[in-house]
Amino acid sequence: MRLCRTLLLAGLTALAAAAHALTPEQARAIASGETDDRITALDQAMARGDTGLPALVNALLDDAVKLTPKQVLIVQGETVVDAATGAPATLPDDAEDVVNNNRMRGALEAAQAAAQLLSPDLAVRREAVAALGKQTLEMTQLPLIDKALSAEKDPELQEVLGRMKASILVAAPDKAQRLEAVRLLGASGRTQVKSLLQERLAPGAETDPEVRGALLASLDKVSARLAWGERLGVLFTGLSLGSILLLVALGLAITYGLMGVINMAHGELMMIGAYATYVVQNLFKTYAPGAVDYYLWLAVPAAFLAAAAVGAVLERLVIRWLYGRPLETLLATWGISLVLMQGVRSLFGAQNVPVENPAWLSGGIDVMSNLTLPYNRIAIIAFAFLVLGGVALLIAKTRLGLFVRGVTQNRRMAACMGVNTARIDTYAFSLGAGIAGLAGCALSQVGNVGPDLGQGYIVDSFMVVVLGGVGQLAGTVYAALGLGVLNKFLEGWAGAVLAKIMVLVVIVVFIQKRPQGLFAMKGRSAEA
Repeated sequence: MRLCRTLLLAGLTALAAAAHALTPEQARAIASGETDDRITALDQAMARGDTGLPALVNALLDDAVKLTPKQVLIVQGETVVDAATGAPATLPDDAEDVVNNNRMRGALEAAQAAAQLLSPDLAVRREAVAALGKQTLEMTQLPLIDKALSAEKDPELQEVLGRMKASILVAAPDKAQRLEAVRLLGASGRTQVKSLLQERLAPGAETDPEVRGALLASLDKVSARLAWGERLGVLFTGLSLGSILLLVALGLAITYGLMGVINMAHGELMMIGAYATYVVQNLFKTYAPGAVDYYLWLAVPAAFLAAAAVGAVLERLVIRWLYGRPLETLLATWGISLVLMQGVRSLFGAQNVPVENPAWLSGGIDVMSNLTLPYNRIAIIAFAFLVLGGVALLIAKTRLGLFVRGVTQNRRMAACMGVNTARIDTYAFSLGAGIAGLAGCALSQVGNVGPDLGQGYIVDSFMVVVLGGVGQLAGTVYAALGLGVLNKFLEGWAGAVLAKIMVLVVIVVFIQKRPQGLFAMKGRSAEA
């Protein structure tokens, strides 16, 4: 690490046309005194390209600098050298340690980043510009940024360096320079620029009326761009929530929409899928730690099969005796949900269990300065539509789907045609339960996994199915995405609790006007 710092800081000498040696007075000014004076001396040495500066900055960051009345010494193990001349020296007993506060360390790290601005490696220059952008830039750093800007060929870095230069010149003594800097900053869309413009508009910061007018105009432009980022962020968050609701409601669209079973244990089937994901993750950690980033490829089918198996047992033992009796199914499945939650508490404990994102689902895409799209949310949206497509193909194009539709529309006629209706009921209910398990697997990547995982989604998923139209997959899609986006927009305006209430009121009013939901059933099944 120290060797890397030394190599990186060696680039400081290229920042000036002619290098200058660091004098003892300049070394002492950087190593001791008030923080403001030390930073000023550091910036001046950077602008000059003093040859002794890289080693001194490196040693200061490593807390390896000591002061004597006459010298500034760099101590690396048994080696002691003069910080100004680089000559070997002796460490006296009265040498004092140099202490750097957080502000001074930030300035030293900025100097370290500045050393990389002229690197031939584009990736290194990007890292340097990003690190420099986190620091508070001062007028003394203007020559350094000018030289980096004149040498930079990458258009993106040119734009960032130009904005850095403008953020310095916005406080320049010359009015023309301030106006030009304000104009350049107005083309930005970053929260840091907005904060800078607001600081310049504070009382006493800028007294010239023309410059203040330009500041206000630029602030409006930057705020407008940031507002679009916030709106797009709310839209994406709403679509993300809607995709989760879609996954959750797809299973209910089968068990409730097609089979007429009010399954209050649907949330616990999701919970089983999430815990199956947790178990698969732990198996990978124990037996294949090198492949743990790929555990989701096995966790997805495991979550489906685990929840489907529980659903099959539930249908064969309980649900099959209660078809056509919705109140009894509600009470029975509610009791089963309590049993499943207690069973999970007994096996895994009452506390939440950790399910980690794979490396390839960590991070996100930076669309704007205030808008980042997380990979795990993008993956869930894509996964939800893949599951939707699979369910639609299964119901519409396969033999099993034909039998399910036949049994749900006319059970007696299907039985007369030789269809084993009891077996189809089990298959259909298992399919709905398995989809709930897939929803639990997806939820494990964005939230906590615990015994109460499904409780927060069961009511919303029933609302999605009823609003979309019972038995209608298309209605489920529109209702899930619409409710997700509407809920997030209302949250930003009225808060989470009031948003839930308002969404519920909207649904109640809508159902009063259109009891069949967004998409009404057609044909004989609608008349039954």
